[in-house]
Amino acid sequence: MNPPPVVFVQPQFSAATARSNVWQTGLMDCCSDCGVCLCGVFCFCCLGCQVASDMNECCLCGGSVAMRTLYRTRYGIPGSICSDFCTTLWCGLCSLCQLKRDINRRKEMGIF
Repeated sequence: MNPPPVVFVQPQFSAATARSNVWQTGLMDCCSDCGVCLCGVFCFCCLGCQVASDMNECCLCGGSVAMRTLYRTRYGIPGSICSDFCTTLWCGLCSLCQLKRDINRRKEMGIF
């Protein structure tokens, strides 16, 4: 009687998904989600509260450097606190919109 075959390598699950350790959209990709962009332009505070709510944080923290850094480190997105500070300081609206678009995309992919 022959012994059963031995499996040396287990089959791996692979799916065609976007990489989870990069921003899902660029900083200036406002047209990729016009609803988020319009919300940010006309009610920056509301968008900040949406982001903070999505991340279970205080509403006042939505557009902060700390929120961007927390999110970036949570998903292993390359960068630094210094880059988060500069992005938030000089491109606050774009930074917040990018964060919300990324949250929305990760929710759709089931990795948020």
